[in-house]
Amino acid sequence: MVGLGLAAIGPGVGIGLIFAALVNGIARQPEAEGRLRTTAILGFVLCEQLFVIGVALAFVLQP
Repeated sequence: MVGLGLAAIGPGVGIGLIFAALVNGIARQPEAEGRLRTTAILGFVLCEQLFVIGVALAFVLQP
């Protein structure tokens, strides 16, 4: 379970970087907000999916 806690750091940092880039992109080009938001949400889902798979594996592979 300690490994799972450490593995949560990666998606957390990734999600933070995704939304930081989204805010920066919207600030630079407000007219592209729709396209940027769609891409950011797709990136968020893919990042979060890695953590969900890790949680599932942690429960399945318990000693």
